[in-house]
Amino acid sequence: MKTATLLLATFALIFSGCTNESGESTTTQKTEVENGGGGKVLFVVTSHDKKGDTGEKTGYYLGEVSHPWEVLHSAGYEIDFVSPQGGKAPMDAFDMDDPINKKFWDDDVYRTKIENTKKPSEVNPHEYVAIHYAGGHGAMWDFADNAEIAEIAKTIYENNGVVSAVCHGPAGLVNIKLSDGTYLVDGKKVNGFTDEEEVKVGLEDVVPFMLEDKLIERGGKFEKSAPFTEHVAVDQRLVTGQNPQSAKEVGMATLQELQKLKEASQ
Repeated sequence: MKTATLLLATFALIFSGCTNESGESTTTQKTEVENGGGGKVLFVVTSHDKKGDTGEKTGYYLGEVSHPWEVLHSAGYEIDFVSPQGGKAPMDAFDMDDPINKKFWDDDVYRTKIENTKKPSEVNPHEYVAIHYAGGHGAMWDFADNAEIAEIAKTIYENNGVVSAVCHGPAGLVNIKLSDGTYLVDGKKVNGFTDEEEVKVGLEDVVPFMLEDKLIERGGKFEKSAPFTEHVAVDQRLVTGQNPQSAKEVGMATLQELQKLKEASQ
């Protein structure tokens, strides 16, 4: 009888150790970590859908979401989406011949997420290990002056997180100031859609500012390659890419920075 009672007590102790205070299984949590679940990454997409007064539609560039998403999601990171206005974000370049675009769009979970983006007020920056600004010309109109998202990015960065951006996405970086009053990009290698590329697409007189010039004005050490060729700059947990052709490499460089941080903390 005593032996049976002892066995029951031992079983109860083991079982109680498998749940946390909320009742969630700690075994499940451990498995998620072992499978590479390293945390959450916040993707920023534009809410703006017009190229100035041209009458042309724009939005976020799908490949600049899907390619970094594929890299980070495959590595076990969960992705959330935020936009300046929240809700359904306008999209540009709906190219389903790109298999990564199709993979993203056919994923019911993530398609629902990007069609129901969070408002900045709904985001807790302490939940995220990185933030990624996707491009698309719409970003030139509503990223730079969005103080709420800038504060989210600042908090993530100062919590030892990674900030990445691609193409016109670095428009979201130009007004981010750190706690010491300096601009995030000041003194760092940085990249983005170049003046030459903007001229080649004929929008130099349409966008509200030239991205390359503004990043240099903020103290960034601007790097670039020939128009529409891949280029990624990495400096002090800041990852920036020049154009859509750089989107996958931005995702890979962001993943590498996150892996470095993990290794340093072990």
